[in-house]
Amino acid sequence: MSTIAVYPGTFDPITNGHTDLVERASKLFNKVIVAVAASPKKRPALSHELRISLAKTVLGHLPNVEVVGFDNLLTEFTRSVNGQVVIRGLRAVSDFEYEFQLANMNRAIAPDVESIFLTPSEKHSYISSTLVREIASLNGDFGQFVSPEVKRVLQEHYKTI
Repeated sequence: MSTIAVYPGTFDPITNGHTDLVERASKLFNKVIVAVAASPKKRPALSHELRISLAKTVLGHLPNVEVVGFDNLLTEFTRSVNGQVVIRGLRAVSDFEYEFQLANMNRAIAPDVESIFLTPSEKHSYISSTLVREIASLNGDFGQFVSPEVKRVLQEHYKTI
């Protein structure tokens, strides 16, 4: 049986931590769909289209990974792509309570979809998109946390603000 996993997020921007999780998930599942959420309520720094494009660039080396955007309920999206699994990343214990609540809500809405939690490698466990944006906005050195393409785009973005 072919298993399709969905890894959702805003990816604002996609970081090396995200990439690490996708690379590892691509070894566990036949297909991984990286689902870039529009998330207008979160007021992302980068446009939805740019976040999708960056994710496609960064993850292009993985043949069983597809990057798509979505703007509806995660459970609806997952069903629309025949996904059986939702992947969520846990960086720290502090992430667990929210992710546990989210997984249980998703299970109540879509009992046929499982949630799987992955932890990033130790060298990426402290990286978050929020911290990367903060460092970038203050003209700090954040290159070790993102791909060169993401670094270039963020530098350009924060120059124009």
